[in-house]
Amino acid sequence: MPTESPTAELGATASALTLPATDGKTYTLDTLKGENGLVIVFMCNHCPYVKSAIPNLIRDARALQQIGINVAGINSNDATVYTDDAFDRMIAVAQAWQLPFPYLHDETQDVARTYGAVCTPECFGFDRDLRLRYRGRIDASRKEALPDARRDLFEAMRAITENDETPAEQYPALGCSIKWRA
Repeated sequence: MPTESPTAELGATASALTLPATDGKTYTLDTLKGENGLVIVFMCNHCPYVKSAIPNLIRDARALQQIGINVAGINSNDATVYTDDAFDRMIAVAQAWQLPFPYLHDETQDVARTYGAVCTPECFGFDRDLRLRYRGRIDASRKEALPDARRDLFEAMRAITENDETPAEQYPALGCSIKWRA
């Protein structure tokens, strides 16, 4: 049964984080932030919603980077139960997809809890001051990618960057629930 993200408390400031990534580096909020903002995508390896979204997420991450917005993926799932989400599998997925953004491991699940993430893929879009301006989906795709779907995440972040406009219409993310530790 899919999980839908709740309504966002827009304007909240991004919480600090320090997490290891599949590229062997450790990232903080400051090292992740782009000139015009940051998108954090809670994602994982096994979720069919994430698997179908990856091509569009990669496309949009590259386009966002062109306008000064960086993207980071975070996997917060309990890998002791969902072994496909273990760190070594994250490395393999990042390499196989040639992810153009850091793929971070939130082993303690503290970052997901702090941000209030509930599902994968779930996007948090922050402006240049790291204030939350978008929370929701990449696009309308679900378990199958829709090649001509409106690019909700990209269009929202572009409007925030170019016009300082927070999109009035924000669509919740829908996907697999984050797999919390007992």
